[in-house]
Amino acid sequence: MMHDHDHEPVRLTPEQTAAALAPPPGRRGGDLVVETLYGLGATTVFGLPGQHALGMFDALRRSSLQYIGLRVENNAGFAADAYGRVTGEVAPLLLSTGPGALTSLAALQEAAAASAPVLAVSSQVPVAGLGGGRHGYLHELRDQQGSFRDIVKSVHPVRTPSQIPSALAAAWESALTAPHGPVWVEIPQDVLLAEVSLPVVTAMDATPREPRPRPELTAVAAHALSHAALPVIIAGGGVVRADAAGKLRALAEKITAPVVTTAGGKGAFPWDHPLSLQSWLEDRHTTDFLEEADVVLVVGSGLGELSSNYHTFRPRGQVIQIEADLGKLESNHPGLGIHADARIALGALLDAVDERPDPGAAASVRTVLAKVRERIDAQGLTLERRVLAAVREALPAASPSFWDMTILAYWAWSAWPGPMHSGQGAGGLGYGFPAALGAAAADRTRPVLAVSGDGGALYSIAELATARQYGLPVTWLIVDDGGYGILREYMTDAFGEATGTELDRPDFVALAESFGVPAVRTTPEALREDLAKALAAPGPSVVVLPARLRMFAPTHLDRRRASTAEGPHADGEAPHTEI
Repeated sequence: MMHDHDHEPVRLTPEQTAAALAPPPGRRGGDLVVETLYGLGATTVFGLPGQHALGMFDALRRSSLQYIGLRVENNAGFAADAYGRVTGEVAPLLLSTGPGALTSLAALQEAAAASAPVLAVSSQVPVAGLGGGRHGYLHELRDQQGSFRDIVKSVHPVRTPSQIPSALAAAWESALTAPHGPVWVEIPQDVLLAEVSLPVVTAMDATPREPRPRPELTAVAAHALSHAALPVIIAGGGVVRADAAGKLRALAEKITAPVVTTAGGKGAFPWDHPLSLQSWLEDRHTTDFLEEADVVLVVGSGLGELSSNYHTFRPRGQVIQIEADLGKLESNHPGLGIHADARIALGALLDAVDERPDPGAAASVRTVLAKVRERIDAQGLTLERRVLAAVREALPAASPSFWDMTILAYWAWSAWPGPMHSGQGAGGLGYGFPAALGAAAADRTRPVLAVSGDGGALYSIAELATARQYGLPVTWLIVDDGGYGILREYMTDAFGEATGTELDRPDFVALAESFGVPAVRTTPEALREDLAKALAAPGPSVVVLPARLRMFAPTHLDRRRASTAEGPHADGEAPHTEI
């Protein structure tokens, strides 16, 4: 039961009281936005100014917040997304109205899919222009909030200056409430420009409670894991976001359970651990092994398309799913759903399970990985493996990497040994480079790697100016194969030839140099050395690798064909061609 004394009112010092009674002159609604963000704990904001939003941007001049201005709103959203991913903190994103706001939609979809806490603050036409009529204001939309409501977690409209601090605090708390995600605050132009005599906003608390597992569910899960003949663990991005890698490892070792990580869960379990199945979830050998388990513990993953080998995974054993996103519980597979933060739930399980030795578990893991390696070896993809190895060797261990939707990233989802960040949540192009800029803004002491194909690179090429302007230590590897490489493969496999995938592109080295960014054209043989040299240099740099890479052969198509052969709807889905 909550009592009044649980939340004692904060009392100001005499000096603070005097300051509140005599606020500085010349402040506007935009100042309340900036003061509230600072009071909530923000240190860096991303965005792009526009006519209706100028009240916010003018207020930045009077604040200590670091502002990183990008050239395209969608790229600003990707940068904020990455900042939220690497810090776990809310990343404010300041946007204008109409076209500026709408241009951020794809980035906010990615933030929603990846559970990145982005707080988008958008301007709006003046209050007189609201209500759905056609008033003729610049950037006017009939229902701007409606354009975002299906993408973000929550929408917070503001109509007077006094509403600003509370609306921002509510949005901040929503962004950090499990599952993390993007939120939307909308403030009309005249509210941002209105002169205010309200006191300066002080520190605010908007920290949500983390969901805790119900004890009876923990008891059932612990009993199943303790008495399993072959338990396995699938670790997703929720483990990483909850900083639960240590507890996951302790639990896996206590019950001797092999662990496979999803692409978003990389870093949740040591790659070379004897119980590590690594991340080969798109391989039939891994899928078969997981299906043989009598207990499957899924932590921080909804077992979506990529994590289930394109929905061909058919677990035979009991599924136990720990997930902070209530909507993902049992969304793809029935089982024991535990709505909880991964760190808290794993800690509870660790205390409740019995020791379960299994001398053969490590050997089973080695057998699976050997089968995977044998399958890849038989495909003759030495160039692709050499390129990925060169990137891995060149990147310092502590440096984060951000990958666009490109063939080398598709390889990395399975074969990259450590943490990585990619745009696979929503799957849009252009994520890698602006996201890397956001991560670099969070920590300038270490270089950051971005990886794109030539098609994806052209989505965010303008941000070379941003990288140069702020001196951000990002090295951008562009794999230039003359088109949308993965789509070329999909279309050729499905239809015999590709349409719309071949691209004229610029001289990326000359283009980067025109922005004042050092660049080099490399080869697969020189890649490791050239990339390491670029990463070691201060500021931004570009490395261009002309190469036509191929994907390893998929394994889910055989399972789909087999299911179709057993009957028209044998796997519960209508038959279709997978591209």
